[in-house]
Amino acid sequence: MKIALLSRNPELYSHKRLVEAARQRGHHIEVINTLLVYMNITSHRPEIRYKGESLEGFDAVIPRIGASITFYGTAVVRQFEMMGVYSLNSSLSIECSRDKLRCLQMLSKEGIGLPVTGFAHSTRYSDDLIQMVGNTPLVIKLLEGTQGIGVVLAETERSAKSMIDAFRGLRANILVQEFIPEAHGADIRCLVVGGRVVAAIKRQGGEGEFRSNLHRGGQAVALRITPEERSTAVRAANVMGLNVAGVDMLRSNHGPVIMEVNSSPGLEGVEKATGVDVAGKIIEFLEAKTRSRSRRLTEHG
Repeated sequence: MKIALLSRNPELYSHKRLVEAARQRGHHIEVINTLLVYMNITSHRPEIRYKGESLEGFDAVIPRIGASITFYGTAVVRQFEMMGVYSLNSSLSIECSRDKLRCLQMLSKEGIGLPVTGFAHSTRYSDDLIQMVGNTPLVIKLLEGTQGIGVVLAETERSAKSMIDAFRGLRANILVQEFIPEAHGADIRCLVVGGRVVAAIKRQGGEGEFRSNLHRGGQAVALRITPEERSTAVRAANVMGLNVAGVDMLRSNHGPVIMEVNSSPGLEGVEKATGVDVAGKIIEFLEAKTRSRSRRLTEHG
């Protein structure tokens, strides 16, 4: 199998592990800088070019696209899809999961547990917005934030209104969410591959920190999740259309609630905490998918 790994940084742990896992299984894998790709968009012979040469003969593409380049990155993935290359996560599923508001609305439609969440353009009715999510303390999130950046805890109504006004003054889009005190600064990250949770960890925030992201100094330990948590993670990934996803949830008094569904989850924290070869399971999933695709094409060819 010939695989393209779209990444701007081949030195990241996750990307090195995917390359290692692919090569251990006898596959050819190339790391391609997403932003250096350019495309010929034509009806009869769509083409992707890189460093002056045409990228051809790939069986699969693994998109590892940072949030800051979602627009261009998904365009590159779409081009691969137009050329008949199987994408681990489709361009559409990446777009859906990256739009936090759209993601929550899609999950809500399917009845998946979420924290009470408010969204507004105007600050005129901030008082009612705050009451709607259960009053303070509450969490205010930038829609474009990642890795815990742009997430703040407002402990009083006055501070909440002040933060909402400040963010809107900067023309930033924000979500206002209920605070889940019973989570005690911890969340659960489930790695879903091909409709199964292959590994799960508990991420605990540092002293006085309500955010549990490992990039913010959180600690990860292996976790045995409940059947309800397992089902919720799989359903969330399926709603987003993601074959590989990092599903983040909190344990609330009314069951698991989804915080985020990540289309390019980091592998370091979960592999080191659990000992599970997640990279290998991703490559195995690709092998199975490309085999079944080849059979279908042969049968219909």
